[in-house]
Amino acid sequence: MNAFSGNRFGLRERGNVYSMKTVSRVGAGLIVFSVVLVFIYQNSITRFISSDIDMGEESCISRKESVLYRKSSSPYKPSSYLLSKLSTYEKLHEQCGPHTDSYKRSIKQLKSGRIDDNSTDCRYVVWVAEFGLGNRMISITSVFLYALLTDRVLLINQEHDMSNLFCEPFPNTSWILPHDFPFKSKFKKFKQKNHDDKLPSSLFLYLAHEYDHDDKLFFCDQDQALLTKVPWLIIKSSMYFLPSLFLISSFEQELSKLFPDKETVFHHLGRYLFLPSDRVWRLITHYYDDYLAKAEKIIGIQVRIFQDKPSPYVMDQILSCTQKEKLLPEVDTEKPIGSSSPSKNQTDKAVLITSLSPDYYKKMMKMYGQHPTKTGEVVGVYQPSHEGKQRSNNNSHNIQAWVEIYLLSLCDELVTSAQSTFGYVAQGLRGMRPLILYKIDDTKPDPPCGRGISMEPCYHAHPIYNCKAKTTVDTATLVPYVRQCEDISWGIKLFNTS
Repeated sequence: MNAFSGNRFGLRERGNVYSMKTVSRVGAGLIVFSVVLVFIYQNSITRFISSDIDMGEESCISRKESVLYRKSSSPYKPSSYLLSKLSTYEKLHEQCGPHTDSYKRSIKQLKSGRIDDNSTDCRYVVWVAEFGLGNRMISITSVFLYALLTDRVLLINQEHDMSNLFCEPFPNTSWILPHDFPFKSKFKKFKQKNHDDKLPSSLFLYLAHEYDHDDKLFFCDQDQALLTKVPWLIIKSSMYFLPSLFLISSFEQELSKLFPDKETVFHHLGRYLFLPSDRVWRLITHYYDDYLAKAEKIIGIQVRIFQDKPSPYVMDQILSCTQKEKLLPEVDTEKPIGSSSPSKNQTDKAVLITSLSPDYYKKMMKMYGQHPTKTGEVVGVYQPSHEGKQRSNNNSHNIQAWVEIYLLSLCDELVTSAQSTFGYVAQGLRGMRPLILYKIDDTKPDPPCGRGISMEPCYHAHPIYNCKAKTTVDTATLVPYVRQCEDISWGIKLFNTS
């Protein structure tokens, strides 16, 4: 039975191949971590999956040891409904994951170009990477939530640049798309406005920064109803499009049960999905133990400059922010280091700076290395790396980026840069509303920074389209828990309504 035929929905069929863009043009609207989940609340640990589950050969040390490196427990408790949903998903993934009989039947169907409702009970969504690691992690989270909402199995198209970053999040199975997946070699060619890109028995969805109106119809209820018919969806994404899922009415009730606290979506799903691999975990713990462990307070400062020529005001902005907010003490420039005895109430502070440039580390290291602080506090300044430029297609670069994101998530205080997905991931994993360094234009911003009012990532390029009325609309005004981002005026994010 061909339950989703080209003739029925106006698809233009070329052999066994359907063109996704053709669907939109003709009006069909098809645009288209046992896992032990550890949540710590006060002094108790709730283990999501029983400890007798065999996780296979990979040990995933971070799954067991991460609690030892977080000074305080997360105050955010997941809903019982979310825990149940994740348990159900894990069973589905084990049943339908790579190399299972169900997967093999679905691949056979994919190759045939025919959609047979009786061939398999499994439906899939494949994530394809765009841009840097921060973008990848927030987009994976978005696609995973979509998989939860639509009973699909998430598979990751992992290229070499993403290898050895994360533990497998789901027990007894893998989330890695097998290398022999049909048409995998074509993934890199899929771009917006290329109307000849197509996959048999599947639809390609482009949800990245440069997507067009047809792509954005993905967020319409009527299009979602049709997408349920397609067993394989391939999503190339670079964005945290998750907030717009909360604007799809057919998902509204389910999302309300999953996340009564709208500000904790990435916090819960990010901690569930992203555990450092053993290789990465060793790098994290060695650096933390060597430089940060003895400090009574760790301040993380994440600096991301998007302009080709950095503003001369950035260092002044960082110091103004951290001193105004009482995170770091001022120094006595009239005295050299060692001329003042430390206070009896001395509190050692460690500053962890992450940046592609060494300049901010050097300036702060010089300041606290040459002069005593006015409070008598001893401040140590550290920077794990400074690679000069972003190299998203380099595995070593991504490993280092993941090390630094995770180290930031272990800090007591966070200062992040506006618009940076690197910072979004760190604050979400930490479970903290950071101080946000406002973007510098022509002058130094006043105030230099502000406390975020939500720890959720920002969706930078959201649709502004009312699917029912077929007109533009300010989507930041539709529901009280989706509003304009604090760091950029053209983005939306999830907030608590209180």
